[in-house]
Amino acid sequence: MTLSFTVERNQNPASDEKLAEILANPGFGDHFTDHMVSIEWNGNYEDGGEWSNAKVEPYGPLQLDPAAAVLHYGQEIFEGIKAYRHADGSVYTFRPEQNAARLNTSARRLALPELPEEFFIEAIRQLVTIDERWVPSGEGEALYLRPFMIATEAYLGVRPSGKVKFMVIASPAGNYFGTPEPVNIWLSTKYARAGEGGTGFAKCGGNYAAAMMGQIEAQEHGCQQVIFKDPHREDAIEELGGMNVLFVFGKERKVVTPALTGTILDGITRKSLLQLARDRGLTVEERKFTLDEWKLALEDGSLTEVAACGTAAVVAPFGKLIAEDFELPPASEGFGEISQSLREELVGIQTGKVEDRHGWLTKLVSAGAVA
Repeated sequence: MTLSFTVERNQNPASDEKLAEILANPGFGDHFTDHMVSIEWNGNYEDGGEWSNAKVEPYGPLQLDPAAAVLHYGQEIFEGIKAYRHADGSVYTFRPEQNAARLNTSARRLALPELPEEFFIEAIRQLVTIDERWVPSGEGEALYLRPFMIATEAYLGVRPSGKVKFMVIASPAGNYFGTPEPVNIWLSTKYARAGEGGTGFAKCGGNYAAAMMGQIEAQEHGCQQVIFKDPHREDAIEELGGMNVLFVFGKERKVVTPALTGTILDGITRKSLLQLARDRGLTVEERKFTLDEWKLALEDGSLTEVAACGTAAVVAPFGKLIAEDFELPPASEGFGEISQSLREELVGIQTGKVEDRHGWLTKLVSAGAVA
């Protein structure tokens, strides 16, 4: 199955001076490249359809009918993936086939059409190739790519949309939390991010919208992030508003993370860190981890590190866990030895400084290539 992309270049790209200013302090999600990619789907969810009209075009506003299904019934999904500048000037991305697979897992849950893996990767390649000058080269920096899929058919009946658009936009990014210093976490007891049988495992906007009130609570209590628990499973820890969580037992050389029960996102950073931990001979446990176990493990000193992980932040150490009626101290002062080392190895693989033993990297642009 092949798909040809038409290319319309932006006639008013960012000047070299403006781009240099942006790349000097990229932030996260604040600036966008000169182009975007789109592919359209027409058909019937039950009987199938066809992807067509693939194009690279100038970045700009979308034109949607006010009755577009995405605006009324939330049929939309997205991914987060990065492109990394290597020392020789080439540009790589990390495990894109995993993002493509997860996009399709989300699509099935939201009654959207699946996108062939080769279309997903080629769409990323097309955008990074034409906007290669936007890929930063600073320490911890990358070009953040946001593939997403929305239902565009104009109708108000409740059924899967017969028209869908897949798009990719890109934004240069620094470290999500700035320097990876400990992040204070708010424990939400009032709100839930997802529930059993819901969309917790899908990467869709509704899950993030559901986490926002918890995030607002976190900020009101001086915390940078919120974490959720499941009161129906002995207060089992779930995940943060947009990241997974790792618990490290240093003396036991063990990493514990909440199991994927259908309410937790199957994070690609999470999956990669667990593989690197196994490579080192660490014990990895994907299981229920309760709030009581967290408290007890801090009391007896067996829990030595707690960290958040995700595409944007990579790995960020926890500071204090703050709740309405109690507070837990950090498991470690600053970055824990194991989580920091795993972060350095993962970033090293992504940026070409550490051997890619698992074949996780995909080249997007060769050294010296000119779009």
